[in-house]
Amino acid sequence: MPFVDLETNLPCNQIPEGFAKRLSTAAASILGKPEERVNVTVKSGLTMLIGGSAEPCAQLLVSSMGVVGTAEQNKNHSAKFFEFLEPGLNLSNERIIIRFYPLESWQIGKKGTVATFL
Repeated sequence: MPFVDLETNLPCNQIPEGFAKRLSTAAASILGKPEERVNVTVKSGLTMLIGGSAEPCAQLLVSSMGVVGTAEQNKNHSAKFFEFLEPGLNLSNERIIIRFYPLESWQIGKKGTVATFL
């Protein structure tokens, strides 16, 4: 059950129409998970700095069970997410940061319990 959260200082009107859905589809493909399990949030218009600069930028936070736990996995995921994000947001790779967080099934609550028991 991947959670993909995009935070950016780009104003809402500079986020392409349908971007969240395309990000969901891309994340499912990149992480090898069914799209019906992918959760996406896009937050725009935030006050953000990368490297001390407020130039247009974005942070992608990717949390999931079993697929973001090693450097090798995340190196591959990073390359593919950058291929999607750079043209999709019209940002250079110096203005995008990705953070990967491995999750355990007991850390995800769903249907009144945690994923461990589903």
